[in-house]
Amino acid sequence: MSLTKDPDVYYADTSEEKNKINGGTLYLVTTPIGNLADLSERAKKVLAGVDFVAAEDTRNSAKLLAIFGIKKPMVSYYEHNKRERGEIICDRLAAGESCALVTDAGMPGISDPGEDIVKLCAERGIPVTAVPGPCAAMTALTLSGLFTARFAFEGFLSTNKGERRRHLDEIKHDRHTLIFYEAPHKLKATLADLFSALGDRKISLCRELTKLNEEILRTTLSEAVNMYTDREPRGEYVLIVEGASEEQAAEGAFWSDMTIEEHVAYYIDGGKSKMDAIKACAKDRGMAKNEVYKVVNV
Repeated sequence: MSLTKDPDVYYADTSEEKNKINGGTLYLVTTPIGNLADLSERAKKVLAGVDFVAAEDTRNSAKLLAIFGIKKPMVSYYEHNKRERGEIICDRLAAGESCALVTDAGMPGISDPGEDIVKLCAERGIPVTAVPGPCAAMTALTLSGLFTARFAFEGFLSTNKGERRRHLDEIKHDRHTLIFYEAPHKLKATLADLFSALGDRKISLCRELTKLNEEILRTTLSEAVNMYTDREPRGEYVLIVEGASEEQAAEGAFWSDMTIEEHVAYYIDGGKSKMDAIKACAKDRGMAKNEVYKVVNV
């Protein structure tokens, strides 16, 4: 990916108008995931300029702001008060105040209730803009050594055994690289469940990203399970897991139990011409279309 230096789309943040904090706007401000130097100059300006800050944990965020000499009125906004507090924040925004939403680390809205307040703002016609920066998922993906062109962010697996099993069943045939977040006290169980559901795939365990004890372990799920049998996990983890192979993906395809004739008939019944159905069948199965043609025209 390249960035043009056309001033209309890529510019130095210098003018007063571009630095202006707009009343009635929610700013999604990304905070460091470990290294304090990753807080951008723009993030500091927005945090210093808004009317108030909504934070997942006001104590943690107050410490962060204090390090940079910023003092702002704060309100808590987290999973268990998001419905009531979201409405209150939106009422203040609708009245013309500006608010910076921050999470404990990283980009608000990724595996946290920031997602809900953005939806609420959208419903109420309240402007929302983002101040981008560090994201643990993307940082880990780029360090993983695994396929990065197509990926699926799965966040935290449920602690409910039934929901966790259903989640893993849904994604076990997915060819995208899979991204999970996990806390240290649940890592061993999660690795065991991933190995059981997905088989022995490559995995990168990314621990304490951007911090002094950052560690990237590139191994396999079976080796990771064994590794943590006698080793206690420490720090927050991002798990990057290899996607399903072509064979594994085919096992979970809707057509896996169909004959080639049935597969072609499925597409014809759906409105495709016979030739288009043959092409679609061939694409699904990774076959040459003339091979499919021979089977259905015997």
